[in-house]
Amino acid sequence: MVFSDAVYGIGIESSCDETSISLIKNGSKIITNEIISQMDFHALYGGVIPESASRLHLEKASPLLERALNALKTSGGQLDYIAVTTRPGLVGPLLVGYYTALAAGYVYQVPVIPVHHLEAHFYAPLLEQKEIRYPFVGLLLSGGNSTIFHVHNLGSWKVLGDTLDDACGEALDKGATMMGLNYPGGPELEKQSNLFYQNQNEKKGTPQNRGKAPRNPFPKILADQKGENYNFSYSGLKTSLYYYLEKNRENNDALPVEALCAFYQERAFEIVERNIDHVLSQNIYQQLVAAGGVLANKTLKKKLATVCEKNSVEFITPSPALCTDNGAMVGALGYQYFKKGSWPDISTGVSSSKSWDVLL
Repeated sequence: MVFSDAVYGIGIESSCDETSISLIKNGSKIITNEIISQMDFHALYGGVIPESASRLHLEKASPLLERALNALKTSGGQLDYIAVTTRPGLVGPLLVGYYTALAAGYVYQVPVIPVHHLEAHFYAPLLEQKEIRYPFVGLLLSGGNSTIFHVHNLGSWKVLGDTLDDACGEALDKGATMMGLNYPGGPELEKQSNLFYQNQNEKKGTPQNRGKAPRNPFPKILADQKGENYNFSYSGLKTSLYYYLEKNRENNDALPVEALCAFYQERAFEIVERNIDHVLSQNIYQQLVAAGGVLANKTLKKKLATVCEKNSVEFITPSPALCTDNGAMVGALGYQYFKKGSWPDISTGVSSSKSWDVLL
C-alpha cells in the first residue's frame, strides 16, 4: 500500500453512552475529537438504559460526522479510511456507529475498518506521542471490564486475567450509590476518599489519635488467589458494603462516609496492584499500558506507577480525556490496521462479545 504524506482517518465510537467521532492525521495527531456524553440523562435512572442510549446516539452521530468531515475539508486532506467500534458493547448503540460508518464509507469510497473497543484503548497513548513496544501488559479497567492482557502484537493478544463477575468501574459506581453519592459514583468516591486521607494526615501524631486509625471493615478480594491466576471479583465487595450499611444504619459509632469510601476504594484497587505486580514479576515485559475510565483515578495511577517502578517497567497511561471512550483511540487503532493493509471483515457486524469472530 502506497501512502501519501498525510493519512486522514475518522474514528467512530458508540459502544455505550458516549457518542464520539474523531478526525485524526497519521494515526497520532488529533484534528477533532468530539465526545457527547449521555451521563446526565442516565444519571436520572442510576445507570445506562440501552434503548435510550441508542436513540441518543442516533440524534448525535450525523452532526458529529458532519463536523469531522468539515474539519477534513478545512485541513485540505482526503479521507483514507473510517474506523468504527464493532465490539464489545451494547448492541443497539454499536449498530448506530456501524451503519454510520458503512454509509460514510460508501459515499467516500474508503475502507471501513472494524475495531475492537478493548484493543483501541491501548493505542490512545499514540495520540500523545507515546511509544508502545510489544509485547506489553495491557490493563483495562472500566464500567464493563476488568481485564489484564498479554499484547503480543497488533490484533494479537491473550487474556491473562478477567473479572469473574462485576467490573471495577461498576463496583465503584454502585458502591458510591449505596453510600448516597451522586452518579457516576467513581469520581465522587475518590473525592470522599481524598478527604479521609487528608483528615488522617492532619490528625497523625497527635497524642489523642496515636494508634487509633480506623480499620478497614471490608475483606481483601480473592486473598487466596495463587499461581498464574490474575482474576478480579467485585460482587463480594459490594455485598460486604451492603451488609455493613444495613448493620450500622442506626449505629452512631459507624464509620463516616469518607472513611467507608476510602476503605472501599482501597480494597477495589488492592487486587489491581497485586495482580499487576504478579504479572510484571515475570520479567518479560517492558511496559504496562493501562486505560479505561477508572484510570482517571489519581490514587490508582500512583499505585500502579509504584508497582511499575518496583519491577523496572515503564508505566504508560493516556491523559484522563483519552482514558474514557472516544473516537480518537478508534481512529488511532484503525490507522495501524490501515498501514498494515489487513483487518477483520466488517461484514461480521457488531457483537457484545469480547472475542472476534474472525481472528487475525
